[in-house]
Amino acid sequence: MRRISFNKAFNAFMIIGMALAIVLTTVSKMQSPGSNRHLLLIAAFGSLMGILSTVSSANGRIVTFLFGILDVSIYAATCFIGQKYGNAALHLLYFLPMQVVGFVQWKKRGAGKSETPRARRLGVRGRLFAGAAMVLCSAALYVSLRESGAGDTPLFDAIAVVCNIIGQLLMSAAYMEQWIFWIGVNISSILMWSLSLAANPGDSYTLIYVIKYSFYLLNAINGLRLWIKMSRNG
Repeated sequence: MRRISFNKAFNAFMIIGMALAIVLTTVSKMQSPGSNRHLLLIAAFGSLMGILSTVSSANGRIVTFLFGILDVSIYAATCFIGQKYGNAALHLLYFLPMQVVGFVQWKKRGAGKSETPRARRLGVRGRLFAGAAMVLCSAALYVSLRESGAGDTPLFDAIAVVCNIIGQLLMSAAYMEQWIFWIGVNISSILMWSLSLAANPGDSYTLIYVIKYSFYLLNAINGLRLWIKMSRNG
């Protein structure tokens, strides 16, 4: 009973807390001279859909993919505007169709309106392979982004892209280890958008993404805790 009560309180904190933070930030930034109000409102709405998606995912609810479609589409557009081309391409060409793939796969593993999917864990070999792939692919993408002059944060952009790809694959197949990569995504995204905000304070929508991924990081830590328990018999 205590665990269920904690989860309900934590979920409420995540959703209400981020909603309030996003609303207050949006209202404040809209008063700034030269702010792009339309883009600011769109980014705020996408972030709210994103927090609903990630909270649902941590709790093993299949509705995560419905909220995810809206979040992914909006984030792809704002990443492109902010010259985060790696993340823009990733979300448009990979994450968007993977929402459908994930929905189908979770249904196959027993997920429903109130049922969670049958969670599982990678073996030692799978974990080593996933870790090596993350390091090598991040390094290769970083070099490519740096040489092409794509944006001002190629390292964190690269890490976020690769962790997103691996995390989504593991999420679609209901593996617990997805949350390790989501934590990597959130930390690198916080750093990426914080540096962009420091370099261009006038880009008001970037603050929304710093707030968004800060909340996401808290949720990912809770998601890891929940899925460790869910996957014990997987």
